[in-house]
Amino acid sequence: MLKLLSGEILKIKTECIVVPVCEDEEIHADPALIHLIENAKKIKEFNGEKDDSVMLFEPSESKAERILFIGIGKLDKINAEVLRSFAGKTIKQLIPKELSEIIICAPSPEKLHLTEEVVLGAIFEGAFLGNHIFDKYKKDKKRKPLKTVSVFTDSKTAKSQRLLASRIQTVCRGTILAREWVSMPPNEKQPERLVRSMVKAAEKEDLSFTILDEKALKQNGMGAILAVGSGSRSKPRLLILDYNPFKNRKAPKTKKTFVLVGKGVTFDSGGINLKPSGSLDEMKMDMSGAASVAATLITLARLKHKFRVVGVLPVVENMPSGEATRPGDIIKTYSGKTVEIGNTDAEGRLILIDAMSYAIKMFKPDVMIDMATLTGACIIALGEKIAGVFSTDEPLVKDIVASGEATAERCWPMPMPEDYKPLLKSEFADINNMSSTRWGGAITAALFLSEFVEDTRWAHIDIAGPAYSKKSGDYCGAGGTGFGVRLLIDFLTKI
Repeated sequence: MLKLLSGEILKIKTECIVVPVCEDEEIHADPALIHLIENAKKIKEFNGEKDDSVMLFEPSESKAERILFIGIGKLDKINAEVLRSFAGKTIKQLIPKELSEIIICAPSPEKLHLTEEVVLGAIFEGAFLGNHIFDKYKKDKKRKPLKTVSVFTDSKTAKSQRLLASRIQTVCRGTILAREWVSMPPNEKQPERLVRSMVKAAEKEDLSFTILDEKALKQNGMGAILAVGSGSRSKPRLLILDYNPFKNRKAPKTKKTFVLVGKGVTFDSGGINLKPSGSLDEMKMDMSGAASVAATLITLARLKHKFRVVGVLPVVENMPSGEATRPGDIIKTYSGKTVEIGNTDAEGRLILIDAMSYAIKMFKPDVMIDMATLTGACIIALGEKIAGVFSTDEPLVKDIVASGEATAERCWPMPMPEDYKPLLKSEFADINNMSSTRWGGAITAALFLSEFVEDTRWAHIDIAGPAYSKKSGDYCGAGGTGFGVRLLIDFLTKI
């Protein structure tokens, strides 16, 4: 649980007070904290350099059991992400000490040249996300998260930001929900089971849902989704989550509808074009886009968002078998266009085009964004921590990138050159799902998607890099990162 506190810090009883310390400037306004820091810096081993720390036990001037001072570096380097990382690392440092509650002292926003919301929000986010422990499949659950993390600030700020802790907690709960879906093993999230899990979570909120099973997919002519799922005994599903605040009242004339499409490949073997063994163990994460979109819809409902948002989630398992789609096959998509299969491991774009075409026809969105772990080429281009954004709608790209900066879920604008489109030419069908060259794979994948968008405002976010982490970070454990939930919530609440 997150709380916001104010008052006299030295008179508050707690197991631990945490004080961030700047290396070269004083960043606190409270005289009591300034005095504590001055005493801490008298210790030879501590001067506030980044990741320096010193713990004082049973300090005579405070009712706290201990005070932990942590260096966060020089003033000109301190931003929201530094504060998130500081808070996350603090929680991870204190969890092994088996504490139940702590207080983190927020720096003065004025001294950091940041807003109150940014400073407190970043600390809340880092602390809540860093407090997440995914041990569902471990017999011995040795570590326990802290029960309460409070952030201390002055009374004026506490009053003006009194609702912030609740909001941040709601958004971060969504991020953790997405993380846990992604980190689940593939034997526990075949398409039907994953959809059932998502629906179970959605039913608790003000969301309506529709599930198209294999029979309904056939009736609707969704040949691309069916083709990808044909090799698996676990048959595909299309899940629609609909958050509509106007369903029981008259909608305003300026009503907006946004559609979010999330790629949901619960395990991607590559199909007949089998992936190498070194890549297979992480292919449970190929449904990260669907996880983030579903968690975003659930979070929007909890926040009572102001306009309609629909999540469209094609969920399949891509497996090789005697029933699997083959390279050279030609399939008919929901849009009516035909696709020649150049590579069965280019499956994500196939399930997305049926979902996107369906979403455009059924919901006529003002804006559509798809999120997908689409290409390894995007990781080669941008690394493991930055997503690629593809769109010809420059204002839309600009807004997505800005939300990425605000949430540290970074996105980078990528090109969509018209002269690359011939690389997807097929001699036998309307289009090939694979480029005729190995280069620029993230671009040609986005261009493939664009052929099924028509005139809708649309952006594609390739999250192949940041959706999953092999090792623990400052405020995220190994496994699914939940990338995209905070990004989309920020984007949708600012639009």
